[in-house]
Amino acid sequence: MTAKLIHGYEVVIGFETHAQLATHSKIFSRASTAFGAEPNTQACAVDLALPGTLPVMNREAVACAIKLGLALGSHIAPQSIFARKNYFYPDLPKGYQISQFEIPVVQGGEVSFYLGDEKKTVRLVRAHLEEDAGKSLHEEFHGMSGIDLNRAGTPLLEIVTEPDMRSTDEAVAYAKALHQIVTWIGICDGNMQEGSFRCDANVSVRRPEAPLGTRREIKNLNSFKNMQLAIDYEIRWQIEQLEDGHKIQQATVLFNPDTGETRAMRTKEDAADYRYFPDPDLPPLCIAPEWIERVRAEMPELPRAMAARFVQQYGLPEYDATTLTQSQAMAAYFEDTAKACGQPKLASNWVMGEISRRLNTEEIGMEAVKVTSGQLAALIGRIQDGTISNNAARQVFEALWSGEGSDVDAVIAAKGLKQMNDTGALEAIIDEVIAANPANVEQYKAGKDKAFNALVGQVMKASKGKANPQQVNELLKAKLA
Repeated sequence: MTAKLIHGYEVVIGFETHAQLATHSKIFSRASTAFGAEPNTQACAVDLALPGTLPVMNREAVACAIKLGLALGSHIAPQSIFARKNYFYPDLPKGYQISQFEIPVVQGGEVSFYLGDEKKTVRLVRAHLEEDAGKSLHEEFHGMSGIDLNRAGTPLLEIVTEPDMRSTDEAVAYAKALHQIVTWIGICDGNMQEGSFRCDANVSVRRPEAPLGTRREIKNLNSFKNMQLAIDYEIRWQIEQLEDGHKIQQATVLFNPDTGETRAMRTKEDAADYRYFPDPDLPPLCIAPEWIERVRAEMPELPRAMAARFVQQYGLPEYDATTLTQSQAMAAYFEDTAKACGQPKLASNWVMGEISRRLNTEEIGMEAVKVTSGQLAALIGRIQDGTISNNAARQVFEALWSGEGSDVDAVIAAKGLKQMNDTGALEAIIDEVIAANPANVEQYKAGKDKAFNALVGQVMKASKGKANPQQVNELLKAKLA
């Protein structure tokens, strides 16, 4: 599909994402990675590179890298090298960052996702292990900056894409897909507000078929909403600059959510500026095939594979299957409900509908859902066997969600929601409605469907909503035939 042009320009976007790995200790030391500690209480001598200290590789961080490589179909290097990336900043206590340069641990791979009905694939260049820097705090100190080194040495995977994305929507969809993968396989908690999943977007524009334009890197985008706003603004800014006859200068920029604008922070460095060289304190990282296979055996079923299984096993539309596998918790909830009630499509409708609506309204996750899968399965069962109508089912659901009751049948009885399935009683009501509405009867016999619907409404009203709609339709048609 041809990329959509904006004022005659094609947008080109690549991503660099820092995923903080879900380890208890740092990448080269035993210091804690727990969030929220008092400043400078979790930076040990190794993190600060004090004389006489040596870094020791965190085995679990390597296992996380292997999991990502397996999930994305990447090549996992049997031997990779750590390097020192040299730059000077107050929150970088060593004066360099231990990273990987020439030989990263994860090479290649791809992330696939749907943008509407269209499948998109973004190729990856690499994912490499590295340590995080500390944090500079500017707001808390009048006229000064504070330095918190708790994050120094926190393990990261930097995941780098090819410049394959051609729109803001595609870039955000990629970021969401990657976020889903790293949280699904358990290597990152994905908390963007705490900095566990930080995206840098490299944005450039060009005329169709022209060489790649000069890129500007938007740093540390910490929400999908800000990502959308920042990239949209940067695209407009670059096009305006080029249209006014200015050249784009390669730079690192920050997005200000208060103004909705990006601003240049510094001219962009290239690899040569960092003076990379192999870290003399760390031997090559060697990953045996046996280790990869052990990790593979422990991997959960991946989202796309699970979605495909839902289509095949439960007969769901692909849209349903993709939506239900946005998180492991939602997928497990659906599957438990579907197995218990034997109605997978109805289970899917309720999870994607009423359950998701409540979660969004209350801004809670699946872990805080207030109706268990067993309760939902029982509710669906009562709809299927004709005990209650769909309207009554929503009332039962409301009672379960609000804690008014926990047993579906008890709630139905307490609220008097059981459908009237007694044919004799329904026929008596229908006879009364037909007798009281001769005009509607004549209109129906003249071929007007709206008149029939009006008669059904009168029957439902007379039964106080307890009549089974399907039964009402069948009996009424028989009476009017």
